[in-house]
Formats: sequence, structure tokens, C-alpha cells
Amino acid sequence: MVRLKVGILSNQRGWHLEDLFRAGRKLDLEVAALDFRSLATAVEEGREEVAAGSQPLAEFDRLLVRAMPPGSLEQVVFRMDVLQRLVARGIPVINSPRAVECAVDKYLALARLSAAGLPVPRTRACEGARQALEDFEALGGDVVVKPLFGSEGRGLMRISDPDLALRAFHALERAGAVIYQQQFIRHPGWDLRVLVLGERVCAAMRRRVAPPFTSGAVPNLAGAEWRTNIARGGRGEPADLSKEAAELAIQAAAAVGTEIAGVDLLPDAQGNLYAIEVNSSPGWQALSRVTGADVAAEVLGYLRDLLPPGAGQRNPRP
Repeated sequence: MVRLKVGILSNQRGWHLEDLFRAGRKLDLEVAALDFRSLATAVEEGREEVAAGSQPLAEFDRLLVRAMPPGSLEQVVFRMDVLQRLVARGIPVINSPRAVECAVDKYLALARLSAAGLPVPRTRACEGARQALEDFEALGGDVVVKPLFGSEGRGLMRISDPDLALRAFHALERAGAVIYQQQFIRHPGWDLRVLVLGERVCAAMRRRVAPPFTSGAVPNLAGAEWRTNIARGGRGEPADLSKEAAELAIQAAAAVGTEIAGVDLLPDAQGNLYAIEVNSSPGWQALSRVTGADVAAEVLGYLRDLLPPGAGQRNPRP
């Protein structure tokens, strides 16, 4: 019996790739690492070939987009074009290029979540400092400023002083950045990270703010640590999701078009849940450690059991 061949598109060897190799052996799948930076194409006489290094991508039964390395605008667009062409040839690419493009863009992803009727924080985005200051005041004068593209809590700023806000906005304007800000939601010191596979929740954990604020409501102090990201010192612990939270996570992943997603849900002081972010290349090292779930095996099992090409892939809602 021919083994299913799965290609993992990434940027470097690391813990997640090694975990996928381990899970591939467990499930008797052939798993290969493919470097985005080695993509090359040939188009001639009606034929089109795509390879990663010496490996033709048409030979793979499934392709998993694990992580895309930084690059110039041309390089990133080329990589996305290649993924689109592979999908057009009937090769299942998970997550789809459309979903990856949506999830990586905080504005577009949030707009899709809102259009789907899901609860999201009040948000403003613009390019000019003066408009951004008006947005800051409209959002209550206590906001989180985020880079449009980014993850793991990098580059986030909580600002509650108008003078500091204007200086920050001018700096972002001069840098040619989009000024993306959200109303700060006072939370009980934790959020939820939910890993969604298709139409179900695979695993979930609660992420608590790093000490000294590990319990109780996060104080109304902009200088205090408020980020729950594990990469920023947050602490993971097992979480039993309510039906409401599980449904919200699944709906959020569907709204962005992701089949494999890490969905972040944040409760406010009254317990209302907000969909904050959908990550199309979620990490699971902490999640596996905290919950005991074999996430890599779950991910590869999902790929193995996919319906015929196209039948199991979601399309983001308009």
C-alpha cells in the first residue's frame, strides 16, 4: 500500500517540524520538509512545474503551510501565487492561500469576523496620526495598538495617555505603518487559545498573564503586563470549554476560511467572550504540554482524512 505523502512548507527545522515527523511515523505517513525559500517554477509549452529544491510539489498528496519566512513584497506575493497555482491543479493546500492571506492581516480577519456576526473588540485603523488620535478618543482613551502583521504579542502597545498616543501615532505614520488600534478590554487575567481542526475543537488551554497579575482583573494600569501570550511569559493551563466558547472558536475559524487554526478568545470583566485573532499557523508546543493532546498527530490525521481535493476546503465568507 502506497503511503500518503505530506509536504510541510516552512522556513526552518525546529520543534514543530520534528513533532510532525514523529507523528508521521506514528500514523505511517511520509512527511517531508519543504523550504518556502527554495520554491522554483517552470512554465513552458502549456506545462507548469513547481518544485521546492529538488522535490516536485505535484508528487505530494497534501501540503501543509506551517510557517512562511520573512521576505520582500515580491517574494511573499510569489510564494502565495505558487500556492494558488497548486490549488488550481487540485493539490490540497492547508490552509488555503486565501485563508492564509486573510488570517495574517489583522484588519481583514477582524472585518470577516465582524461580518459573520461574531463579537470583536471595537477597532479603528487608518494611516494618519491626527485621524488615529480621534480614533483613540472614540475608543475611550485606553487602547491596544497592534502591528497589522505580527504574532506572539510582538509589537503590541497599550496606550492610555493622549500625548503618548500622538507621539506613537506620528512615529507609526512616519514609518509608513497602518495605525491599527482596539479598545482595551479589561479581562480577568487570562484568555483562551483554542485549536480548531475543521468543524471541531482539537484542544484548548487557558493562558494566564505573567506574574504578578495571575488572578483577578487586570489592573487599570497601562504599564502593567496584560498580554497572555506564552511567548511573553504567560502561563498555560488546561481549560474545559463551554459550548458557547467552542462554537465561537469554530465559527471564527470558518469566517476566516481556515481549516487548521489557533483562535484566541478573550473574556471581559462580565464574562462576555470576544474573538480576538485567528492564527493560520498556530504553534502547539505549550498546548500539547498543558493538555497532553498529540496535536501533531491530530493535524496529520486531519490531512489524511480530507475529502477529495476541493471538497473539504473552506472558502472565506465575503
